Amino acid sequence: MPARRPDAARRSLLLTAAAAGATSLGLMPGAARADTWPSKPIRWVVAYPAGGGSDFLARQLAPVLGKALGQTLVIDNRPGAGGIIGTDNAAKSPPDGYTMLTADNGAMVFNSALYKKLPYAPADLAPVGFMARFPLLLVVNPASGFNSARHWLEMVQAKPGKYSYASPGIGSPHHLAMELLKDRTHTYIVHVPYRGTAFSTQDLIAGIVPMGILDTAAALPHLRAGKLKALAVLSTRRIAALPDVPTFEELGVPGVDVAAWQGLFVPKGTPEPIVARLGAELTKALAQPELKAKLEDFGLEVAPSDAPTLARFVQQETVKWHALIRSRGITAE
Repeated sequence: MPARRPDAARRSLLLTAAAAGATSLGLMPGAARADTWPSKPIRWVVAYPAGGGSDFLARQLAPVLGKALGQTLVIDNRPGAGGIIGTDNAAKSPPDGYTMLTADNGAMVFNSALYKKLPYAPADLAPVGFMARFPLLLVVNPASGFNSARHWLEMVQAKPGKYSYASPGIGSPHHLAMELLKDRTHTYIVHVPYRGTAFSTQDLIAGIVPMGILDTAAALPHLRAGKLKALAVLSTRRIAALPDVPTFEELGVPGVDVAAWQGLFVPKGTPEPIVARLGAELTKALAQPELKAKLEDFGLEVAPSDAPTLARFVQQETVKWHALIRSRGITAE
């Protein structure tokens, strides 16, 4: 008779067979989590302070998306270092479907060119879907003397270095938008960086700096109150919120298409079924008329897309902006 296998060897064989069976049925730990996800609240990292545009978007979306998923979405504001702290925190979180991140141009495109060393890489995050964009505007103080975008262009071209502009900070979409505009119009305007949109807006209203780039969320209340004046929108087409404000393309300056965009990302390695479901529910949520109206009234352009489209967009943005950052010698260090 053949000798009986020792008990330890028999147990090892049984465990191996069970694991193989589980694999064939898609029941390995990652798949099991995907099948039961979500079974607890999901943390939504916003790498900027509460009360800002990124925070507003997440807080408006969270109840709608959470209801569809059957779980609470908890907003976790982790501001600092131009969004690097929060982005790094999300990128290093377990890829189990219980952490997601609002990431923007800075996190996914600009920072890897502006900094010699980042604690995270954009590839550490997987795209879920595009959410929305904040159109950017060239705004001036009404007392600045600029009557129109064409008049502005004539003045800054005639007097290089005479004028300065405000931005929320080095490496912000607002800063790089003006650098792109300067590149396209062959102008020299002095950059005055601030520590956030609130401070740059305050000095624009006070007339300390004559012009600046603001996103629609920050600018619209002050435009409606007459405290600031919009000269042009940095998009290829006019925007619904300001139908009388021209684009630079209309003024003969092509290639000026910039926005502060917002996408949803998760840590790389998050199970694909989770990413797919999250992306599908995100698209449905953004299509709800009541939510869409709230976001648009705030100044956002709602523009949902799936993960592959967002991935391609990030690649295109990276090529475009890294070239500009290198050519103009821009650094955040």
